[in-house]
Amino acid sequence: MFKRMIGTRAFYRSVLTLLIPIIVQQFISSFVSLLDNVMVGSLGTEAISAASIANTVLSVLMLAIFGGLSGISIYGAQFFGKGDMAGMRNSFRLKLHFSLLCAAAGILIYYLMGEAFIRSFLQGESNGGDMALTLREGNAYLRIMLWGQVPFVLVQAYASTLRESGETVAPMVAGICAIATNLFLNWVLIFGHLGAPAMGVQGAAIATVISRYVEMIIVILHAHRHTARYPFVAGVYRSLRVPMALIRRVLPTAIPLLVNEILWSLGMTFINQLYSSRGLNAVAALNITGTAWNLFCVIMFAMGSAVSIMVGQRLGAGELEEARDVDRKLIFLTEVLHILIGGLMIVASPYIPLLYNVGPEVRDLTRRMLVIAGLSLPIHSFAHVCYFTIRSGGKTVITFLFDAVYTWAVTVLLAFLLTRFTDLNIVQIYFCVQFIDVLKLVIGLLMLRSNFWAQNVVSDI
Repeated sequence: MFKRMIGTRAFYRSVLTLLIPIIVQQFISSFVSLLDNVMVGSLGTEAISAASIANTVLSVLMLAIFGGLSGISIYGAQFFGKGDMAGMRNSFRLKLHFSLLCAAAGILIYYLMGEAFIRSFLQGESNGGDMALTLREGNAYLRIMLWGQVPFVLVQAYASTLRESGETVAPMVAGICAIATNLFLNWVLIFGHLGAPAMGVQGAAIATVISRYVEMIIVILHAHRHTARYPFVAGVYRSLRVPMALIRRVLPTAIPLLVNEILWSLGMTFINQLYSSRGLNAVAALNITGTAWNLFCVIMFAMGSAVSIMVGQRLGAGELEEARDVDRKLIFLTEVLHILIGGLMIVASPYIPLLYNVGPEVRDLTRRMLVIAGLSLPIHSFAHVCYFTIRSGGKTVITFLFDAVYTWAVTVLLAFLLTRFTDLNIVQIYFCVQFIDVLKLVIGLLMLRSNFWAQNVVSDI
């Protein structure tokens, strides 16, 4: 059992080499997001609720793009493991087509219907807040953020392909530069420093958009200046044609992931909309909790990337047994780490709400939700790496059932029943929804034990 779960020093060195740049980038991003939240939160409950709702609405598009690119990345990672640079080049071209098409569709939909989406979150009690102000600020924030969608999708296409080849430092450096830009411009534009007007919530949106252009420029320049290191980039724009044979192979894999991310994000958005029926204080507390959750989950998110890359490369090389061994050790490492991180989150729960300019009721709600989030973190981390394990072998229909279908059939249904047909408060409802994923943990464990997911999807391409 010890040998099956614990890797060698060489194994952990390879994991750390891959993980550290991803963790550093995601930690800094989440930490700055927390600071950004604190800055916006200093403007009051309406401001933080407006930004929270707008970002929740936008997350549907962002996760749809992530899902589609993830389906293509399954092939990219396995092409790299196989040593097929032409295959990687074509998969990258397919990412460009897909991401830009999604960005155009998303911008049009949000421009026409964004205000209606935001209004749907403002159906509960105002708790003394100004609902009309929250709607205006949220709509203005969303409109500005649309200008950042094209650089966002281009960064995702480039950075995900670089990571498939094992390059995680360059995306990290670009991300840190963007984060530093965002933080500085937040300070300038939200509060009106250095002679700039105090723009409040809209200033935060402008800062984010500018930082995305900075990140895009750095990533693209780095990739095209180092074509010897990244052969798949060489000549990538000589033709944007993608072989139909690859498209026909990728689509059955990518479409379930695309639909999965859309439905999963819509499910999470619907759950937050259901939570909002408990009032504006609940919306603010959930926003603070969600921001802190992202900060404490950076290692969980990075472990998902590690599973995709390390397991996917071995599957592409035809090393199926080694892929299963690496996956087992990564999952065990994930669980040990997140038992510790969950405890740290509980310890920090009384102090995080003090960073915000919100009332005592919001602070108390946030503290209690953070304790629940910390207790449930090991459950969610296991489900997370299970998802990436099954996905790495191209079993995307199964991941669709495991993720999106489960979310709607179990999690969303539970949240709907509890918010509509009970008098439970927001903390009690949040507890039930967080811990219903115990069932998902059991399902994931059974699927991992079957080893059905370990397959090479590029051997005959």
